[in-house]
Amino acid sequence: MKAKKVIVIHVKDDVEKEEFMKELQKLNLPAFIYVHGKLDSLKINIQGTKDEIKDAIYKIKDIHRRVRSRLYANKRGLYRYTLDDIFREAGVSISAPILLKTLELLGETVELKDNELETSMSWNEIIALTRKLGEYLGDISLQTTRQIREVALPLAIVFNIDPEEILDLMIELGVAEYKEDKFKYELVKNKEQAMEIMLKYLVGEGNED
Repeated sequence: MKAKKVIVIHVKDDVEKEEFMKELQKLNLPAFIYVHGKLDSLKINIQGTKDEIKDAIYKIKDIHRRVRSRLYANKRGLYRYTLDDIFREAGVSISAPILLKTLELLGETVELKDNELETSMSWNEIIALTRKLGEYLGDISLQTTRQIREVALPLAIVFNIDPEEILDLMIELGVAEYKEDKFKYELVKNKEQAMEIMLKYLVGEGNED
């Protein structure tokens, strides 16, 4: 039996409205949804079975919560994002440790709990950063292991150095080697040691300039 429910979503501004509508359009729900927008609110008509409506309301409210938490910082000055939202919006797929380490090296506050990331970096900035990481990943993914990428890519971003140059430097400093039989760069040191040695060298180089 079909039913109908109307909910109202209040928004602060056009940016929030646009972000919410963008996310709403990505939802694939069996319930029929019609949105009527006013200045500071959106009236959402939902039609379907009781279960379909219940599911739709939950997902719509969850979208709104996620949109607000990524547009407006909390009292600690942190934004909250889901990793899935970041990667989907950026259109790339990278491992979470690469993104987290990059944020950390950039001096951003980083806290990850379950799939939710709290950070001081704004939404547009983190999307641009993730896209750049994805671009760099594409440059070296075939000739590197996951472990070495988690060191090389954050360093490439933070020090604005081509990722292939970072790989060459890693070999030069003895933290990685090129395996001819596998056609891959691999770490010789563990990830933490490799990062420490690379940072010490790169920061030292920067101080000499």
